[in-house]
Amino acid sequence: MTMTAVSAQGGSGAGSGGNPGGGPGTGAGAGEKGLKTGSLGLVSSIVVGMASTAPAYSLAASLGFIIASGGALLAGVKAPAIVLLAFVPMYLIAVSYQELNKAEPDCGTTFTWAARAFGPKTGWLGGWGIIAADVIVMANLAQIAGSYSFTFLGDLGLTGVADLSNDVFWSTVVGVAWIAIMTYICYRGIEVSARLQYFLLGFEVIILVVFAVVALVRVYSGNAESYSLVPQLDWFLPTGLDFGTVIAPAMLVAIFIYWGWDTAVACNEESDDPGKTPGRAAVISTLLLLATYAIVSTASVAFAGVGTDGVGLGNPDNASDVFSAIGAQLFGDSVLGHIMMLLLAASILTSAAASTQTTILPTARTALSMAAYKAIPQKFARIHPKFLTPTWATVAMGIISVVFYLIFTFISPSLLSALIGSVGLMIAFYYGLTGFACVWFYRKTLTTSFRNFIMRGVVPLLGGLMLAAVFVFGLYNYAQPEWLADDNGDNVTIFGIGAVAVVGIGAMLIGVVVMIVWWARSPDFFRGLTLEKRSDDLVLATTDGFVARLGLPDSGDRPVVIAPDLFNLPPGATAVDPETGEEYKKP
Repeated sequence: MTMTAVSAQGGSGAGSGGNPGGGPGTGAGAGEKGLKTGSLGLVSSIVVGMASTAPAYSLAASLGFIIASGGALLAGVKAPAIVLLAFVPMYLIAVSYQELNKAEPDCGTTFTWAARAFGPKTGWLGGWGIIAADVIVMANLAQIAGSYSFTFLGDLGLTGVADLSNDVFWSTVVGVAWIAIMTYICYRGIEVSARLQYFLLGFEVIILVVFAVVALVRVYSGNAESYSLVPQLDWFLPTGLDFGTVIAPAMLVAIFIYWGWDTAVACNEESDDPGKTPGRAAVISTLLLLATYAIVSTASVAFAGVGTDGVGLGNPDNASDVFSAIGAQLFGDSVLGHIMMLLLAASILTSAAASTQTTILPTARTALSMAAYKAIPQKFARIHPKFLTPTWATVAMGIISVVFYLIFTFISPSLLSALIGSVGLMIAFYYGLTGFACVWFYRKTLTTSFRNFIMRGVVPLLGGLMLAAVFVFGLYNYAQPEWLADDNGDNVTIFGIGAVAVVGIGAMLIGVVVMIVWWARSPDFFRGLTLEKRSDDLVLATTDGFVARLGLPDSGDRPVVIAPDLFNLPPGATAVDPETGEEYKKP
């Protein structure tokens, strides 16, 4: 059996003597990368994780595409079943994040863990998956924020302004402004970002609950629409749905609504307890999201039905924004109804804005970690001396997001609706990769306890396999030319292939090209010199009571990894197995 170890002085491993990126912050509480440590507690981490999913925006933009696609029913009344089913791999992967974070509390998350488990090239692509998904979804978020800004002003009484919500130019201008504002907030510090999220998340969750309660009360009281439906237990069971043509593509969209809880883990180096708090926050966030999504999706299907009449969610005109379609009919034309519509529009606006901010946070930190290990230019590892936030990484995320948003809008505004499915492909890729990385990283110690076998082996493997299957079958369906149609009924394709598939796979292929270019220019990372491949192995014993466990060389005091054959064990030192406590010395 292999083992692990820490230095006799309790010191950190290779590279821990300084910031690999060169330039940590100088203020109190600055971590090895320069981020502000101890800024987030458990509640703050949960808030950041949940806010990153943007519950109101995610449901508004995604629920219709789970129910129907291209004018034909997809999951139909069984949309709540898809929402519940998508939770399963999300929870399994959240456990994977929790387990890996115990050993490797690094803000690079999948990038770092996959590099440790499978090597630098796989790790680099995992990091690119995070960055690409975040950059692409920013275009959709910005469009929603821009459009709903005018909708919100219209509900305030500025009716002339409301018409601009459908104006591509002005919606784009305001969308770009939102990206700029949220980039600046992220630049100013993690604590400012977290405080803002308390308000934004609380507001949107309250509105979502009120929306669901009003809808269900009207349905059960018989005061709903003629096509409204009374919820049935069968809605929560995916029986009768074909996996390849219905469940897989619908789950890729449903996965999108859960996506974002990993922001809590990406901010792990700014947590009060990097090894525990972020992982717990990730798991708790997914559970809270499940409860929220289950009740809101059920209420929406019950009130609006899945037909094509009126506000029916089978109507393609209602697919891209189910709350706007349902809201006016649900709350009515009374003064109270107008107030509720105003609050609903505000919740979706703040949700999209909040998600814009919390999408920048993890992307900047992934880029920071990649730069610290020389996987991308080291300028992205620079930290602001006062705010202790990534400078180049944060600003670059905002600029690149604006560029891609403008490109997508210039090609076709209809292409923005393809982004949710495309992002779903990349989410399935890097979440699934994290599950497999967890199993492989801990492979040598899985049998040391029943708990380790289940939580570090079975659970992550099942999560990875589920997402891999969803990715393959979803990609096949997304590639069909007729999968997505614009407002004129024309297929949205690129080179004759479904745009959803092309955007998703194209983004990953661009990543391969960028990786090859950087590999040729700066090969140290790809040679394993800055972030070595390893497993849950040996550490060097300590004499001062330091608990032996693995960690990253840039995460503070961490163990020195000792090879199984003890070739790098210092003279007179002792290696220890952290699971059993058994000690080893050179003969």
